[in-house]
Amino acid sequence: MQKKKYRLLKGMMASSLLFGSLWAVEIPNDASAINIAGKQRMYTQRILKDYAMVGMGNTFGDPKKDLASTISAFDDHLKSLQAYAKDSATKEALAEVEKAWKPLKKVLQGKPDVQKAGTLQQKLELLLKASDKATKMFAKASGKSSGELVNTAGRQRMLSQRMASLYMLKVWGVNDPEFKQKLDDALTLFKQSNETLEKADINTDETKKLLVKVKRAFMFFEMMNRSKSKFVPSLIYKKSDDILKNMNQVTELYVAEESK
Repeated sequence: MQKKKYRLLKGMMASSLLFGSLWAVEIPNDASAINIAGKQRMYTQRILKDYAMVGMGNTFGDPKKDLASTISAFDDHLKSLQAYAKDSATKEALAEVEKAWKPLKKVLQGKPDVQKAGTLQQKLELLLKASDKATKMFAKASGKSSGELVNTAGRQRMLSQRMASLYMLKVWGVNDPEFKQKLDDALTLFKQSNETLEKADINTDETKKLLVKVKRAFMFFEMMNRSKSKFVPSLIYKKSDDILKNMNQVTELYVAEESK
């Protein structure tokens, strides 16, 4: 029982790192804008992961509360990004995000339904693409090579949740004919991106240590992809959040470096 409480507390702490300090945020610079826009990509996949967990009746990490927090954070961050956006192309990209988000929000606030999960996944894919486009617009507008590092590190957060959400849907019984291809693509991109980040000139000792931790945690998903066994949802949830927490710190360190 004590171990179960400890695991739950760790999950809640990870969530607070990602949500608590950024609600109604004022964006001070381009690096922060890239970071926050990139976090929107992650939310699209975290939403799907939480939705499946709630639908399965799995309470590990309190996914119901986390889902509500993610929805609120997506709303608040979108408003902040729209207020910060300086050029028309970026504003148009954010308008696309808002257009895709509004109808999804209503569905997500209802009771999770396995029959709707496939369609929900498809719509969240469109939101992910729109959010990714907006993030790249902010990275381009920064005019700095380090802005691309923030973008890449931030995308790793999304991929951690994408890998987990794909498995959650599979465990829930959602038949996705493109499951294997999507998972293989996510694993390949994550591995390549981590190798790119490991070679970054601006890496500090702290950044290097975090990237090593991420690499080790990622091995779980590689092993899971090779295995034919079914994995426990709570373990998938925890491993994805371990990567998310560490990659969030890496992204924040890159933001700090670019802001100097």
